[in-house]
Amino acid sequence: MIVCDTHCHFFSAAFFRTLSKELPTTQDQDQVAAAADTLAETLGWQAPGTDKALADRWAGELDRHHVARAMFIASVPGDEASVAAAAARHPGRFVGAFMFNPTAPETEARIDRAFGELNLTTACLFPAMHGYSMDDEAVAAVCRSAERHRRAVFVHCGLLSVGVRKKLGLPSRFDLRKGDPLAVAAIAVRYPGVPFVIPHFGAGLFREALMAADVAPNIVLDTSSSNAWIKFTPGLTLREVFARALDCVGPSRLLFGTDSSFFPRGWHAAIFESQQAILADLGANESDQQLVFGDNFSRVFAGE
Repeated sequence: MIVCDTHCHFFSAAFFRTLSKELPTTQDQDQVAAAADTLAETLGWQAPGTDKALADRWAGELDRHHVARAMFIASVPGDEASVAAAAARHPGRFVGAFMFNPTAPETEARIDRAFGELNLTTACLFPAMHGYSMDDEAVAAVCRSAERHRRAVFVHCGLLSVGVRKKLGLPSRFDLRKGDPLAVAAIAVRYPGVPFVIPHFGAGLFREALMAADVAPNIVLDTSSSNAWIKFTPGLTLREVFARALDCVGPSRLLFGTDSSFFPRGWHAAIFESQQAILADLGANESDQQLVFGDNFSRVFAGE
């Protein structure tokens, strides 16, 4: 089976510098730089080094696990260059995605540069994190650019918990009311040529994610992470989630992902093993499994 991972985070040096600016111990640029150098160690992670070095490390890690391709997400706004460098270093292997706050200044110029000059494939929107609604005109500007460049839009819905922020004691003042899959459907139907990705099966809003996908056939669901949100629905299992998703949207609209992010853990093989076992137990044939674990990735993110 050809395995492609649609949801990995690229925790670059710029990512750590951005986080360090929020720490109360950093007051000036020198302190920010010093904190960035030690932040990974504080978290118990290994420092990323340069963007090229981190890209090479991920390439080796994916080789070790026989993963053909992966999408890496620049995980703070403004870090598009790091993941663009990684994708350029390993073309055909990596595709680049980027967290994007459309309410920041110069939305259209920034999004066009990311999709065009930097050749990134996916704008990742976090409305609950950045405090906007999906019917904001700035979101429409992102969608228009995605339509022009034939790119994808990822929208985080439901439960939003950023582990690194918790570990560092940083506040997470998120408005979960903004992350409604039904709001994604409302804009997705206006841009039928743009793939809209809802990660983690809607992260607790599974029913709404299925309803949204039923209304808008250009919505696809990613399967990434441990999907611990199932604890909010008594009796729900990940096996039942897959069964309902296959029944409602079919295998051609599910994208496998792990939510891998840092070293030394590396690629989260246990997520793959668990999800593959579930699909096999549900009786999914080899063709359907190949759609979920690889072929859909190529169609959605690489224009194939």
